[in-house]
Amino acid sequence: MKTDAQLKTDVTRELEWDPAIHATHVGVAVDAGVVTLTGHLETFAEKDAIERAVQRVEGVRAVAVELDVKLAPGHKRSDSEIAAAAEGALRWNVLVPADQVRVKVEKGWITLTGQVDWQYQRTSAEKAVRGLTGVVGVSNSLTIKPAVTPDNITTRIREALERHAQHEARHIEVMVSGSTVTLRGRVDSWAEREAAVGAAWAAPGISLVVNHLSVGAPT
Repeated sequence: MKTDAQLKTDVTRELEWDPAIHATHVGVAVDAGVVTLTGHLETFAEKDAIERAVQRVEGVRAVAVELDVKLAPGHKRSDSEIAAAAEGALRWNVLVPADQVRVKVEKGWITLTGQVDWQYQRTSAEKAVRGLTGVVGVSNSLTIKPAVTPDNITTRIREALERHAQHEARHIEVMVSGSTVTLRGRVDSWAEREAAVGAAWAAPGISLVVNHLSVGAPT
């Protein structure tokens, strides 16, 4: 198991390695495997890149993001310009259902509302607007339309988990109540955690996944 000092070094080096990140803008602190990020950034896209970079590092158990976005003068846009750009990005994204996502922009912060059929549509809508110029944050308030959940849904989710990572699946408990799936247990990495959550979301009729999976070896 990595020490906090080793983990801090690895996180810092990963931030320096990613060309989308200005690592000098980011402070890194580690305590018991929990990484805390601080600093001021010029774009929301960089904040997103930083979070993803940290989650790639082996040994990270959790991430506390205390980064704020203060747009550089050349990145500032009016709310109406951002709203128009967001609507265009959603309209041109084939993974986002037409006319089901509404956009509100307030002081550079985008809020997405409406209903979609699948979680991948919900995440695709958010990804489509996160990197737009002038955006300082995104609230994804899209909901999943209720649908009939098959009787054998627990078995189908378990089989999907085993297809993705048979070893990790043995350590994951799957509980289904109506259209809600709850995952409990422990996985070795953030990538395995995301794969497990993705498998649950891909099940038909699921409108909510409660993720109680922890990352890393027990303390």
